[in-house]
Amino acid sequence: MKIYTGRGDDGLTDLRDMSRVSKTSSRIEAYGTVDEANALVGTARPTGHDDVDGWLGTVQNHLHVVQADFANPDPDEEDPKVAASHVEWIEGVIDTADEELDPLENFILPGGSEAGATLHHARAVTRRAERRAVAFTTDEPANDEAVVYLNRLSDALFTLARLVNAREGVEEEQPTY
Repeated sequence: MKIYTGRGDDGLTDLRDMSRVSKTSSRIEAYGTVDEANALVGTARPTGHDDVDGWLGTVQNHLHVVQADFANPDPDEEDPKVAASHVEWIEGVIDTADEELDPLENFILPGGSEAGATLHHARAVTRRAERRAVAFTTDEPANDEAVVYLNRLSDALFTLARLVNAREGVEEEQPTY
C-alpha cells in the first residue's frame, strides 16, 4: 500500500463508499478523534500487566472498527461495524477490573503512574471522540452502537487507569475545593 496518494491535497478525503468530503466534516472529525484515542491507548501499552495489555490490544482493534463504522455512510451487511457484543465485552472488562478495586467514593485527579496517567489521558480523548460522534450523528446516519461503545470505553479506560495505579501502589488523589 502506498502511503501518499495526493488525493487529500485539495482538503478532501474519501469515505469508505469513495464519496469525497471535506477533511473538516464532522464525520471526519469524529473518526479522527477516535484515531487519536487509539494512538494514546497504544502509548499506554505495555503497562506491565498482561491482562490489561490484552484488553488494551482488543480495544485498539475495536477502535479500528469504530473508525471504519464512522467512515461508512451506507454500510453493507459485511462491512465492519460495532455491535452490541463489543459494548458487552467492554462492560465485562470494567466489571472484572472493578472487582479488584476499592469502591470509588469521590472524584479523583487523573494521573499516577506513567501508564495510569496515559490511560486517563486516553479516557479524556475518548470522551471528546464521543462528543464529536454525537455531533455528527445529529445530522448524518451512523451506528448508535459505536457511540455507546465510546461512552463505555471512556469508563473502561478510567477503571483501567485506577487498576494500573492500584497495582503499582499509587494512591488516588482527591481534588480540593
